[in-house]
Amino acid sequence: MFLLLLVTSGRQVLAQEPLRLGLEDARKYAIEHNRNLINAGLAIDEAGERLKETIAQGLPQVNATADYSNFFGSTATLGAMPGFEIEFNPTSNLQISVGQLIFSGSYIVGIRTARLFREVTEATRERTGLEIRAQVTQAYYLALISGQSVGIVEANLDNVRDILEKTRAMVDAGVAEEVDYDQLSVQVTMLENALRASGRQVELSHNMLRLQLGLEAEVPVVLTDDLSSIVERSDFNGSLLSRFNINENIDYQLMELQTSIAGQQVDLERAAYLPTVMGFYNFTEKILKPEFDIQPNHVIGFNVSIPIFSSGARQSRVKQARINLEMAENQKALLSEQLLIQEKQLRYNLNNAIEQYESQKSNVEVSRRVYRNISNRYEQGMASSLDLTTANNNYLQAENSYISALMQLLEAHVAMDRLLNEI
Repeated sequence: MFLLLLVTSGRQVLAQEPLRLGLEDARKYAIEHNRNLINAGLAIDEAGERLKETIAQGLPQVNATADYSNFFGSTATLGAMPGFEIEFNPTSNLQISVGQLIFSGSYIVGIRTARLFREVTEATRERTGLEIRAQVTQAYYLALISGQSVGIVEANLDNVRDILEKTRAMVDAGVAEEVDYDQLSVQVTMLENALRASGRQVELSHNMLRLQLGLEAEVPVVLTDDLSSIVERSDFNGSLLSRFNINENIDYQLMELQTSIAGQQVDLERAAYLPTVMGFYNFTEKILKPEFDIQPNHVIGFNVSIPIFSSGARQSRVKQARINLEMAENQKALLSEQLLIQEKQLRYNLNNAIEQYESQKSNVEVSRRVYRNISNRYEQGMASSLDLTTANNNYLQAENSYISALMQLLEAHVAMDRLLNEI
Protein backbone atom coordinates (compact mmCIF):
# COMPACT_ATOMS: atom_id res chain seq x y z
CA MET A 1 0.00 0.00 0.00
CA PHE A 2 1.48 3.38 -1.03
CA LEU A 3 1.36 6.46 1.18
CA LEU A 4 0.95 9.98 -0.20
CA LEU A 5 2.38 12.99 1.66
CA LEU A 6 -0.10 15.90 1.60
CA VAL A 7 0.41 19.41 2.94
CA THR A 8 -2.73 21.02 4.40
CA SER A 9 -2.55 24.41 6.14
CA GLY A 10 1.12 23.96 6.84
CA ARG A 11 0.69 20.42 8.20
CA GLN A 12 1.94 17.20 6.69
CA VAL A 13 -0.73 14.50 6.42
CA LEU A 14 -0.19 10.90 5.34
CA ALA A 15 -2.96 9.64 3.05
CA GLN A 16 -3.18 6.10 1.77
CA GLU A 17 -3.61 5.52 -1.91
CA PRO A 18 -6.95 3.81 -2.70
CA LEU A 19 -6.93 0.05 -3.08
CA ARG A 20 -8.50 -0.73 -6.46
CA LEU A 21 -10.12 -4.16 -6.59
CA GLY A 22 -12.27 -6.12 -8.98
CA LEU A 23 -14.47 -8.87 -7.60
CA GLU A 24 -11.96 -11.67 -8.18
CA ASP A 25 -9.12 -9.43 -6.93
CA ALA A 26 -11.08 -8.86 -3.72
CA ARG A 27 -11.55 -12.60 -3.25
CA LYS A 28 -7.84 -13.28 -3.73
CA TYR A 29 -6.88 -10.42 -1.44
CA ALA A 30 -9.14 -11.77 1.29
CA ILE A 31 -7.67 -15.27 0.96
CA GLU A 32 -4.24 -13.78 1.67
CA HIS A 33 -5.14 -11.26 4.36
CA ASN A 34 -8.32 -12.33 6.15
CA ARG A 35 -7.40 -13.01 9.78
CA ASN A 36 -9.79 -15.93 10.22
CA LEU A 37 -8.19 -17.65 7.25
CA ILE A 38 -4.71 -16.89 8.57
CA ASN A 39 -5.68 -18.55 11.86
CA ALA A 40 -7.03 -21.55 9.96
CA GLY A 41 -3.63 -21.91 8.28
CA LEU A 42 -1.91 -21.71 11.66
CA ALA A 43 -4.22 -24.45 12.94
CA ILE A 44 -2.93 -26.71 10.13
CA ASP A 45 0.65 -26.02 11.24
CA GLU A 46 -0.28 -26.83 14.83
CA ALA A 47 -1.95 -30.09 13.77
CA GLY A 48 1.18 -31.04 11.84
CA GLU A 49 3.36 -30.45 14.89
CA ARG A 50 0.92 -32.45 17.03
CA LEU A 51 1.27 -35.37 14.60
CA LYS A 52 5.05 -35.15 14.85
CA GLU A 53 4.77 -35.14 18.63
CA THR A 54 2.59 -38.27 18.57
CA ILE A 55 4.99 -40.11 16.25
CA ALA A 56 7.98 -39.08 18.39
CA GLN A 57 6.49 -40.82 21.41
CA GLY A 58 7.15 -44.20 19.76
CA LEU A 59 10.73 -43.38 18.73
CA PRO A 60 13.83 -43.88 20.91
CA GLN A 61 13.95 -41.64 23.96
CA VAL A 62 17.39 -40.77 25.31
CA ASN A 63 17.93 -39.14 28.71
CA ALA A 64 21.06 -38.35 30.71
CA THR A 65 21.39 -37.64 34.42
CA ALA A 66 24.36 -36.68 36.55
CA ASP A 67 24.54 -36.69 40.34
CA TYR A 68 27.02 -35.96 43.11
CA SER A 69 26.74 -37.06 46.77
CA ASN A 70 28.97 -36.07 49.71
CA PHE A 71 28.56 -37.74 53.13
CA PHE A 72 30.90 -35.36 55.03
CA GLY A 73 33.17 -38.14 56.30
CA SER A 74 30.39 -40.27 57.78
CA THR A 75 31.27 -43.89 58.63
CA ALA A 76 29.37 -47.11 59.15
CA THR A 77 30.23 -49.76 61.73
CA LEU A 78 29.32 -53.42 61.93
CA GLY A 79 28.07 -54.52 65.33
CA ALA A 80 29.57 -58.00 64.96
CA MET A 81 32.97 -56.61 64.10
CA PRO A 82 34.00 -53.97 66.66
CA GLY A 83 36.55 -51.49 65.38
CA PHE A 84 35.67 -52.13 61.74
CA GLU A 85 34.44 -48.99 60.09
CA ILE A 86 33.54 -48.12 56.55
CA GLU A 87 33.92 -44.49 55.49
CA PHE A 88 31.48 -43.10 52.94
CA ASN A 89 33.43 -41.37 50.23
CA PRO A 90 31.84 -38.81 47.88
CA THR A 91 30.22 -40.37 44.83
CA SER A 92 29.30 -39.03 41.41
CA ASN A 93 27.52 -40.85 38.59
CA LEU A 94 26.67 -40.15 34.97
CA GLN A 95 23.76 -42.21 33.70
CA ILE A 96 22.47 -42.47 30.15
CA SER A 97 19.20 -44.28 29.51
CA VAL A 98 17.64 -45.25 26.21
CA GLY A 99 13.98 -46.27 25.99
CA GLN A 100 12.13 -47.69 23.01
CA LEU A 101 8.45 -48.43 22.65
CA ILE A 102 8.14 -51.88 21.11
CA PHE A 103 4.39 -52.37 21.03
CA SER A 104 1.40 -50.26 22.03
CA GLY A 105 -2.04 -50.38 20.47
CA SER A 106 -2.83 -46.90 21.77
CA TYR A 107 0.25 -45.53 20.02
CA ILE A 108 -0.82 -46.91 16.64
CA VAL A 109 -4.36 -45.59 17.01
CA GLY A 110 -3.03 -42.27 18.28
CA ILE A 111 -1.02 -41.74 15.09
CA ARG A 112 -4.04 -42.48 12.92
CA THR A 113 -6.15 -40.08 14.98
CA ALA A 114 -3.54 -37.33 14.76
CA ARG A 115 -3.43 -37.71 10.98
CA LEU A 116 -7.20 -37.50 10.80
CA PHE A 117 -7.12 -34.39 12.97
CA ARG A 118 -4.68 -32.77 10.56
CA GLU A 119 -7.03 -33.61 7.69
CA VAL A 120 -9.86 -32.01 9.65
CA THR A 121 -7.89 -28.77 10.05
CA GLU A 122 -7.06 -28.77 6.33
CA ALA A 123 -10.72 -29.29 5.43
CA THR A 124 -11.71 -26.60 7.93
CA ARG A 125 -9.37 -24.15 6.25
CA GLU A 126 -10.87 -25.01 2.88
CA ARG A 127 -14.37 -24.42 4.25
CA THR A 128 -13.23 -21.16 5.83
CA GLY A 129 -11.81 -20.13 2.47
CA LEU A 130 -15.14 -20.84 0.78
CA GLU A 131 -16.99 -18.89 3.44
CA ILE A 132 -14.61 -15.95 3.10
CA ARG A 133 -14.99 -15.90 -0.70
CA ALA A 134 -18.77 -16.02 -0.33
CA GLN A 135 -18.81 -13.25 2.28
CA VAL A 136 -16.45 -11.04 0.25
CA THR A 137 -18.63 -11.59 -2.82
CA GLN A 138 -21.79 -10.61 -0.93
CA ALA A 139 -20.08 -7.57 0.61
CA TYR A 140 -18.80 -6.53 -2.84
CA TYR A 141 -22.29 -6.87 -4.31
CA LEU A 142 -23.81 -4.88 -1.45
CA ALA A 143 -21.28 -2.08 -1.91
CA LEU A 144 -22.01 -1.89 -5.66
CA ILE A 145 -25.77 -1.95 -5.13
CA SER A 146 -25.54 0.72 -2.43
CA GLY A 147 -23.57 2.88 -4.84
CA GLN A 148 -26.12 2.33 -7.59
CA SER A 149 -28.92 3.28 -5.21
CA VAL A 150 -27.14 6.56 -4.50
CA GLY A 151 -26.85 7.20 -8.22
CA ILE A 152 -30.55 6.56 -8.77
CA VAL A 153 -31.57 8.91 -5.94
CA GLU A 154 -29.12 11.60 -7.10
CA ALA A 155 -30.43 11.50 -10.67
CA ASN A 156 -34.02 11.60 -9.48
CA LEU A 157 -33.26 14.45 -7.09
CA ASP A 158 -31.67 16.48 -9.90
CA ASN A 159 -34.76 15.97 -12.05
CA VAL A 160 -37.18 16.97 -9.28
CA ARG A 161 -35.06 20.05 -8.42
CA ASP A 162 -35.14 21.07 -12.05
CA ILE A 163 -38.92 20.65 -12.13
CA LEU A 164 -39.16 22.57 -8.84
CA GLU A 165 -37.37 25.54 -10.37
CA LYS A 166 -39.62 25.46 -13.39
CA THR A 167 -42.65 25.21 -11.11
CA ARG A 168 -41.49 28.32 -9.21
CA ALA A 169 -41.42 30.20 -12.48
CA MET A 170 -44.84 28.84 -13.42
CA VAL A 171 -46.26 29.92 -10.04
CA ASP A 172 -44.79 33.40 -10.46
CA ALA A 173 -46.35 33.56 -13.94
CA GLY A 174 -49.71 32.46 -12.57
CA VAL A 175 -49.75 29.25 -14.58
CA ALA A 176 -49.36 26.93 -11.57
CA GLU A 177 -50.57 27.07 -7.99
CA GLU A 178 -48.44 27.52 -4.87
CA VAL A 179 -49.58 24.12 -3.60
CA ASP A 180 -47.88 22.48 -6.58
CA TYR A 181 -44.61 24.09 -5.57
CA ASP A 182 -45.09 23.01 -1.93
CA GLN A 183 -45.74 19.39 -2.90
CA LEU A 184 -42.58 19.26 -5.00
CA SER A 185 -40.60 20.89 -2.18
CA VAL A 186 -41.67 18.08 0.13
CA GLN A 187 -40.61 15.60 -2.54
CA VAL A 188 -37.17 17.24 -2.75
CA THR A 189 -36.75 17.08 1.03
CA MET A 190 -37.67 13.41 1.09
CA LEU A 191 -35.20 12.66 -1.70
CA GLU A 192 -32.45 14.58 0.11
CA ASN A 193 -33.07 12.50 3.23
CA ALA A 194 -33.03 9.32 1.12
CA LEU A 195 -29.74 10.42 -0.45
CA ARG A 196 -28.11 10.92 2.95
CA ALA A 197 -29.36 7.52 4.12
CA SER A 198 -28.03 5.91 0.94
CA GLY A 199 -24.65 7.55 1.51
CA ARG A 200 -24.47 6.06 5.00
CA GLN A 201 -25.39 2.66 3.56
CA VAL A 202 -22.50 2.96 1.08
CA GLU A 203 -20.04 3.64 3.90
CA LEU A 204 -21.44 0.74 5.94
CA SER A 205 -21.12 -1.66 3.01
CA HIS A 206 -17.53 -0.55 2.37
CA ASN A 207 -16.69 -1.08 6.05
CA MET A 208 -18.11 -4.61 5.85
CA LEU A 209 -15.94 -5.25 2.79
CA ARG A 210 -12.86 -3.87 4.55
CA LEU A 211 -13.52 -6.20 7.47
CA GLN A 212 -13.64 -9.24 5.18
CA LEU A 213 -10.51 -8.11 3.35
CA GLY A 214 -8.55 -7.63 6.57
CA LEU A 215 -8.09 -3.89 5.93
CA GLU A 216 -7.95 -1.04 8.40
CA ALA A 217 -10.99 1.24 8.54
CA GLU A 218 -9.24 4.25 7.01
CA VAL A 219 -8.02 2.44 3.89
CA PRO A 220 -10.04 3.67 0.88
CA VAL A 221 -11.32 0.97 -1.46
CA VAL A 222 -12.31 1.53 -5.09
CA LEU A 223 -14.46 -1.14 -6.75
CA THR A 224 -13.48 -1.53 -10.39
CA ASP A 225 -16.25 -3.96 -11.38
CA ASP A 226 -19.81 -2.82 -11.99
CA LEU A 227 -23.11 -4.62 -11.58
CA SER A 228 -23.93 -4.83 -15.28
CA SER A 229 -20.64 -6.59 -16.13
CA ILE A 230 -21.03 -8.95 -13.17
CA VAL A 231 -24.57 -9.89 -14.21
CA GLU A 232 -23.47 -10.39 -17.82
CA ARG A 233 -20.68 -12.83 -16.96
CA SER A 234 -22.65 -14.68 -14.27
CA ASP A 235 -23.97 -18.02 -15.51
CA PHE A 236 -27.15 -18.27 -13.47
CA ASN A 237 -28.70 -20.99 -15.62
CA GLY A 238 -25.45 -22.95 -15.55
CA SER A 239 -25.61 -23.06 -11.76
CA LEU A 240 -29.20 -24.28 -11.97
CA LEU A 241 -28.15 -27.15 -14.22
CA SER A 242 -25.00 -28.12 -12.28
CA ARG A 243 -25.10 -31.57 -10.69
CA PHE A 244 -24.73 -31.71 -6.92
CA ASN A 245 -22.33 -34.37 -5.64
CA ILE A 246 -22.70 -34.58 -1.89
CA ASN A 247 -19.32 -36.31 -1.51
CA GLU A 248 -17.63 -33.19 -2.90
CA ASN A 249 -19.35 -30.87 -0.45
CA ILE A 250 -16.83 -29.61 2.09
CA ASP A 251 -19.30 -29.71 5.00
CA TYR A 252 -20.09 -33.35 4.28
CA GLN A 253 -16.37 -34.16 3.97
CA LEU A 254 -15.76 -32.59 7.36
CA MET A 255 -18.55 -34.67 8.89
CA GLU A 256 -17.05 -37.83 7.39
CA LEU A 257 -13.68 -36.99 8.96
CA GLN A 258 -15.29 -36.35 12.34
CA THR A 259 -17.10 -39.70 12.08
CA SER A 260 -13.78 -41.39 11.30
CA ILE A 261 -12.24 -39.77 14.39
CA ALA A 262 -15.12 -41.13 16.47
CA GLY A 263 -14.35 -44.58 15.03
CA GLN A 264 -10.70 -44.19 15.97
CA GLN A 265 -11.76 -43.32 19.49
CA VAL A 266 -13.47 -46.73 19.72
CA ASP A 267 -10.23 -48.40 18.59
CA LEU A 268 -8.29 -46.35 21.12
CA GLU A 269 -10.45 -47.56 24.00
CA ARG A 270 -10.26 -51.15 22.76
CA ALA A 271 -6.46 -50.84 22.57
CA ALA A 272 -6.46 -50.36 26.33
CA TYR A 273 -6.96 -54.16 26.60
CA LEU A 274 -3.64 -54.82 24.85
CA PRO A 275 -0.28 -55.05 26.61
CA THR A 276 2.39 -52.39 26.25
CA VAL A 277 5.97 -53.50 25.70
CA MET A 278 8.92 -51.19 26.36
CA GLY A 279 12.62 -51.86 25.95
CA PHE A 280 15.34 -49.99 27.80
CA TYR A 281 19.11 -49.73 28.09
CA ASN A 282 20.95 -47.96 30.92
CA PHE A 283 24.62 -47.06 31.03
CA THR A 284 26.12 -45.75 34.27
CA GLU A 285 29.62 -44.31 34.48
CA LYS A 286 30.81 -43.83 38.05
CA ILE A 287 32.94 -40.71 38.13
CA LEU A 288 33.62 -40.93 41.88
CA LYS A 289 33.33 -44.56 42.98
CA PRO A 290 32.66 -45.83 46.48
CA GLU A 291 35.06 -48.37 47.96
CA PHE A 292 32.44 -51.09 47.84
CA ASP A 293 30.69 -51.15 44.45
CA ILE A 294 28.86 -54.07 42.85
CA GLN A 295 26.55 -52.18 40.48
CA PRO A 296 27.13 -53.04 36.77
CA ASN A 297 27.66 -50.30 34.20
CA HIS A 298 25.36 -51.76 31.54
CA VAL A 299 21.75 -52.82 32.04
CA ILE A 300 19.30 -53.87 29.33
CA GLY A 301 15.77 -55.11 29.81
CA PHE A 302 12.12 -55.13 28.87
CA ASN A 303 9.03 -53.83 30.58
CA VAL A 304 5.68 -55.46 29.80
CA SER A 305 2.51 -53.87 31.16
CA ILE A 306 -0.49 -56.19 30.95
CA PRO A 307 -3.97 -54.87 31.83
CA ILE A 308 -5.81 -57.58 33.78
CA PHE A 309 -8.82 -56.24 35.62
CA SER A 310 -10.35 -52.75 35.83
CA SER A 311 -13.74 -53.55 37.39
CA GLY A 312 -15.49 -52.83 34.07
CA ALA A 313 -14.01 -49.32 33.57
CA ARG A 314 -12.38 -50.18 30.25
CA GLN A 315 -15.53 -51.86 28.99
CA SER A 316 -17.59 -48.81 29.94
CA ARG A 317 -15.19 -46.51 28.04
CA VAL A 318 -15.47 -48.71 24.94
CA LYS A 319 -19.27 -48.56 25.12
CA GLN A 320 -19.18 -44.78 25.51
CA ALA A 321 -16.96 -44.49 22.44
CA ARG A 322 -19.32 -46.71 20.45
CA ILE A 323 -22.28 -44.56 21.49
CA ASN A 324 -20.41 -41.44 20.36
CA LEU A 325 -19.65 -43.16 17.05
CA GLU A 326 -23.31 -44.00 16.54
CA MET A 327 -24.23 -40.39 17.32
CA ALA A 328 -21.66 -39.17 14.78
CA GLU A 329 -23.07 -41.52 12.13
CA ASN A 330 -26.57 -40.18 12.85
CA GLN A 331 -25.30 -36.62 12.50
CA LYS A 332 -23.68 -37.57 9.19
CA ALA A 333 -26.96 -39.04 7.90
CA LEU A 334 -28.86 -35.96 9.11
CA LEU A 335 -26.41 -33.64 7.35
CA SER A 336 -26.81 -35.65 4.16
CA GLU A 337 -30.57 -35.19 4.28
CA GLN A 338 -30.23 -31.50 5.09
CA LEU A 339 -27.83 -30.88 2.20
CA LEU A 340 -30.11 -32.62 -0.29
CA ILE A 341 -33.07 -30.56 0.91
CA GLN A 342 -30.95 -27.42 0.87
CA GLU A 343 -29.95 -28.15 -2.73
CA LYS A 344 -33.60 -28.26 -3.81
CA GLN A 345 -34.41 -25.10 -1.88
CA LEU A 346 -31.43 -23.19 -3.29
CA ARG A 347 -32.32 -24.23 -6.84
CA TYR A 348 -35.87 -23.02 -6.23
CA ASN A 349 -34.59 -19.73 -4.76
CA LEU A 350 -32.25 -19.13 -7.69
CA ASN A 351 -34.89 -19.95 -10.30
CA ASN A 352 -37.40 -17.70 -8.55
CA ALA A 353 -34.82 -14.91 -8.23
CA ILE A 354 -34.09 -15.07 -11.98
CA GLU A 355 -37.78 -14.70 -12.76
CA GLN A 356 -38.23 -11.85 -10.28
CA TYR A 357 -35.18 -10.05 -11.66
CA GLU A 358 -36.44 -10.24 -15.24
CA SER A 359 -39.87 -9.04 -14.15
CA GLN A 360 -38.57 -6.09 -12.13
CA LYS A 361 -36.14 -5.17 -14.89
CA SER A 362 -39.06 -4.75 -17.29
CA ASN A 363 -41.14 -2.98 -14.65
CA VAL A 364 -38.50 -0.33 -13.96
CA GLU A 365 -38.26 0.49 -17.67
CA VAL A 366 -42.02 0.98 -17.86
CA SER A 367 -42.06 3.11 -14.69
CA ARG A 368 -39.23 5.27 -16.04
CA ARG A 369 -41.09 5.93 -19.31
CA VAL A 370 -44.31 6.75 -17.42
CA TYR A 371 -42.48 9.18 -15.15
CA ARG A 372 -40.80 10.95 -18.07
CA ASN A 373 -44.10 11.17 -19.92
CA ILE A 374 -45.95 12.71 -16.96
CA SER A 375 -43.01 15.02 -16.29
CA ASN A 376 -43.25 16.36 -19.84
CA ARG A 377 -47.03 16.70 -19.53
CA TYR A 378 -46.62 18.56 -16.22
CA GLU A 379 -44.28 21.07 -17.80
CA GLN A 380 -46.90 21.61 -20.53
CA GLY A 381 -49.61 22.11 -17.91
CA MET A 382 -51.43 18.89 -18.85
CA ALA A 383 -50.76 17.03 -15.56
CA SER A 384 -51.00 18.02 -11.91
CA SER A 385 -48.21 18.06 -9.35
CA LEU A 386 -49.99 15.19 -7.61
CA ASP A 387 -49.76 13.14 -10.82
CA LEU A 388 -46.06 13.96 -11.07
CA THR A 389 -45.39 13.11 -7.43
CA THR A 390 -47.27 9.82 -7.74
CA ALA A 391 -45.37 8.90 -10.92
CA ASN A 392 -42.07 9.79 -9.28
CA ASN A 393 -42.85 7.67 -6.21
CA ASN A 394 -43.88 4.77 -8.43
CA TYR A 395 -40.65 5.11 -10.38
CA LEU A 396 -38.53 5.14 -7.19
CA GLN A 397 -40.45 2.15 -5.87
CA ALA A 398 -39.82 0.31 -9.11
CA GLU A 399 -36.10 1.13 -8.87
CA ASN A 400 -36.00 -0.09 -5.28
CA SER A 401 -37.82 -3.30 -6.24
CA TYR A 402 -35.36 -3.80 -9.10
CA ILE A 403 -32.37 -3.28 -6.80
CA SER A 404 -33.88 -5.69 -4.27
CA ALA A 405 -34.52 -8.30 -6.97
CA LEU A 406 -30.97 -7.91 -8.26
CA MET A 407 -29.53 -8.37 -4.77
CA GLN A 408 -31.69 -11.45 -4.19
CA LEU A 409 -30.53 -12.89 -7.50
CA LEU A 410 -26.85 -12.36 -6.71
CA GLU A 411 -27.24 -13.73 -3.17
CA ALA A 412 -29.11 -16.81 -4.44
CA HIS A 413 -26.35 -17.39 -6.98
CA VAL A 414 -23.65 -17.09 -4.29
CA ALA A 415 -25.50 -19.56 -2.04
CA MET A 416 -25.86 -22.06 -4.89
CA ASP A 417 -22.21 -21.78 -5.89
CA ARG A 418 -21.19 -22.11 -2.23
CA LEU A 419 -23.10 -25.40 -1.98
CA LEU A 420 -21.46 -26.63 -5.20
CA ASN A 421 -17.97 -25.48 -4.04
CA GLU A 422 -17.75 -23.37 -7.20
CA ILE A 423 -17.47 -19.87 -5.77
